[in-house]
Amino acid sequence: MKTKILVILGLCMLAVSAYAEELQFAASAPPAVVAGDQFRVTYTLNKEGKDMRIPDMSDFDVLMGPSTSRSSSMQITNGSMTRTMSISYTYILAGRAPGKYTLAPATVVVDGQKYSSNQLEIKVLPPDQKVPSSASTQSSNQVPVSQSNTSTNISDKQLFIRQTLSKTKVYEQEAILVTYKLYTRNDVSNIPSAKFPEFKGFYVQEIDLNQNQQFVTEHYDGLNYNTYILKQCLLYPQHSGTLNIESGKLDIVLRVRVNNRAQSIFDNFFDSYQEVRKTLNIPSAKVEVMPLPSGAPAGFSGAVGTYKMSSTISSTKLKANDAVTIKVGISGNGNLKLLKNPEITFPIDFDIYDPKVETNIKAASTGTSGNRNIEYLAIPRFGGDFEIPSAEFTYFDLTTKKYKTLRTPTYSINVEGTSNETAVVSSNYVSNKESVKNIGSDIRYICSDVTLKPKNDFFLGSVSFWMSIIIPVVIFLVLLIVLQKQVRENANVALRKTKRANKQARKRLKAAERYMKASDKAHFYEETMKALWGYLSDKLLIPISDLTKDNVQDELLRHNVSQELIDEFLKTLSDCEFARFSPIVEEDLSLENIFERSLNLIGQLENTIK
Repeated sequence: MKTKILVILGLCMLAVSAYAEELQFAASAPPAVVAGDQFRVTYTLNKEGKDMRIPDMSDFDVLMGPSTSRSSSMQITNGSMTRTMSISYTYILAGRAPGKYTLAPATVVVDGQKYSSNQLEIKVLPPDQKVPSSASTQSSNQVPVSQSNTSTNISDKQLFIRQTLSKTKVYEQEAILVTYKLYTRNDVSNIPSAKFPEFKGFYVQEIDLNQNQQFVTEHYDGLNYNTYILKQCLLYPQHSGTLNIESGKLDIVLRVRVNNRAQSIFDNFFDSYQEVRKTLNIPSAKVEVMPLPSGAPAGFSGAVGTYKMSSTISSTKLKANDAVTIKVGISGNGNLKLLKNPEITFPIDFDIYDPKVETNIKAASTGTSGNRNIEYLAIPRFGGDFEIPSAEFTYFDLTTKKYKTLRTPTYSINVEGTSNETAVVSSNYVSNKESVKNIGSDIRYICSDVTLKPKNDFFLGSVSFWMSIIIPVVIFLVLLIVLQKQVRENANVALRKTKRANKQARKRLKAAERYMKASDKAHFYEETMKALWGYLSDKLLIPISDLTKDNVQDELLRHNVSQELIDEFLKTLSDCEFARFSPIVEEDLSLENIFERSLNLIGQLENTIK
């Protein structure tokens, strides 16, 4: 009986958890398609529903649908059961005429309540108007090549990088959006390395790209390409004149279909592919930067954009030695990171502390927006009525092309204090000894009632006298011994070279480690081999030109190095040579593996060769 009750309770909990999940009803489709090509529109619901109504699809050819698929899963965490389900309704459509189309939200009824999906924006692109001579006419945009062809068979019309600037003529500190986008008619397998411009003369604000972004179809210059945004930045020119954005390079690996002659009946049914590596040039550009107009107000410090400023004060009535806080907020769109904080002038007898600044900035394709909050803290030490004048913030407004000044309110503060704590002289507040005898416990007057007693100043024959003679003599003798030893070692060049072998080798491995982190395979293996050969040359006092694998083995055996360590040393050299020129590197020949082996080898040899 108990078992049946537990089963029923479990099923009830499962049902409750399934229905407690928040309802989700979403529509998805590619943002851009080519006219005549098929694409999918999918509506996904995470609960059972009924009476689903789809929007008007008359702008497209409906080839199939709806096809329904269901999936569900159950998870038990800490005794709590969670069931998730998904129902998908898929339509196969094809675009008719080029243009931008909108699919209104679909609706569905769940538990008697009506829900709507999101709206879809779909851009239908025109078909290819012209095809490069070497390009395939297949709709997949795959370019077949012969087995013997190289990256030169892929033309610049099939694969290139575009650099687009939102503006080419701007004011100083005005934001420019630069976008680097890859255009390809082939499948991209990998992008091993990229060297983008350094943007000299600009302050750069990097835009975080969606890590899950997909290739998007785009019609450009009569052809349809798969496009991918490689990099986006906001550039703020730091001075006027013509600024150059330098060119760069990007290595890319493509997966290309091989057009070979069929050797058997099965070859007609299967395509073969090869990976082709190509280096693309990132184009350069020029930007004309205009100086800001003359006549800037005295408080202008270089802020450019559109801003608002607000200000609050913690209290206008307080007691002496209590803190007062003024908060100033600046928000808007522009070079927020480069702003200079407004200055608030407190009365001269206020203790002023460094302001606390919090900056929240978000860089997007529309520019840099956010806010900066500055908190000013001061402590009045005397009673009286005080006035804190208005603080100013001046910026150049890009909309009106004029300078604008924002101001905080003028604050009047009443500070309570006893009569003997307050003294006013020409509206400036001064203090006397008694009035600030103890403010908190941080500042006190220096005690003046001190009686000084003379001390015996007889120095000759004292401990200090003898120490002042003995210590310089000892230091001189130590330096003399160290210098003589150094002179003897410098005279023996061979000994000095042997002792520095380990240090020089590790310095070269440090350089190799930098290349490893940059994934620069060629320079890494070259620097590692230099470190290994150079170490033996310095340690065994044999010129590198005379070193071979045969005489290295003999010399190491003569220095009582084990055969196992010698074999490992020679194998590491061979692996470096192989991996340096091999297009495919196995896991045990990876950069990290070779680096660790080289580091351990030099350490073991250093402990063995005396």
